[in-house]
Amino acid sequence: MPEAGAQRFRLLVKSATLLLRRARVVLVCAALLLWLGVSTAQAGALIAFPNVNENAQPSLLPGYLAKPDGSGPFPAVVILHGCGGFFSSYASVADDLQWEGYVALAVDSLGPRGIPDACVGGLTAQAIDAFAALAYLSKQNFVDPSRIAVLGYSMGGGSALMDVEPGFVGKLFSGSFAAAIAYYPSCKDRSAIVTSPTMILIGADDDWNPAAYCRELVTRPRDGGAVLDLTIYPGAHHAFDNPKLALGMRRFGHWLQYSEPAAADAWAKVLAFLTAHLSRPITDKQRAR
Repeated sequence: MPEAGAQRFRLLVKSATLLLRRARVVLVCAALLLWLGVSTAQAGALIAFPNVNENAQPSLLPGYLAKPDGSGPFPAVVILHGCGGFFSSYASVADDLQWEGYVALAVDSLGPRGIPDACVGGLTAQAIDAFAALAYLSKQNFVDPSRIAVLGYSMGGGSALMDVEPGFVGKLFSGSFAAAIAYYPSCKDRSAIVTSPTMILIGADDDWNPAAYCRELVTRPRDGGAVLDLTIYPGAHHAFDNPKLALGMRRFGHWLQYSEPAAADAWAKVLAFLTAHLSRPITDKQRAR
C-alpha cells in the first residue's frame, strides 16, 4: 500500500475508533437518563468529559452535572459511587448539593468500561476518574478551581481517601482537592497523612468496611498532614444513608441498612465540613469593614 494511502487508512481507523468510543459514552448517558428518570434529569444535565489524558481509557467519562443558578464562580464537589455502580441516589446527592450552592458532578466509572460491578477487587481507576472530573470542573468559568472537594461512598469513599494520599494518585496529575469526604470507606492500609482536610463517616456495625480500621487510622501520627476527622455511628451498618434500605438487605455476604439518625447527622456534618473548607477566604479588605 502506498504511503499516502496507508496514512489515510490509519487516519480512518483512528477516526472510527474515536467515534466508537464516543458512541459508547452516548449509549451510557442514554442508559443513565432512563435510569435517573425524566424529573430527576431535568434538575441537572448528563455530560461527557475528557479523561485525564489522551492515552487513558475510556477517552470520555459520563457524569451528572448540577449547578446553582448564576454565573459563579461556585465551589464544587466531585461525587464517586460505590462498587455497585451509578444509581439515581448519586444524582440526588448532586441535586441536594446544588441547592446548597455547590456545583456537583457525579461520575460514572463503571458504565463506560462495561463493568457491571466492582464489589470484588474494587476499581483503582475510579480515583483517577476523580482527577479527570477535577480537571474538567477547574476549566469551567462557573467553578472556583481552588474550592473543589471529592465526596465518595463505600468504594468511592476509598477512592476519595486515595485522592488525598501524598505521593500516590495526586502526584501523577496537576491540581488537588481542597477537601475530601468518605462515607463508610475501607480504611485498611490507608495513609494516615492526608494532603487536604478529610472526614470519614462510618457505622460501628459495618461488617463490609469495619470501623476498627478507621479508628486505628486516626490514632496514627499525622505530623505535617491535614486534619483527619472520624465519626463512628453506634448501631449503624454499611450504606446507613440510603433510605431505600430501610428494611435492610444482604449483599455479597454483608448487611446493608438505613439509619435515619445517622444519615441526618452525617449530612449535617457534610454541609458543615464543606462550608468550613470550601468557603472563600476572607480578604484584608473584608476584615477592615
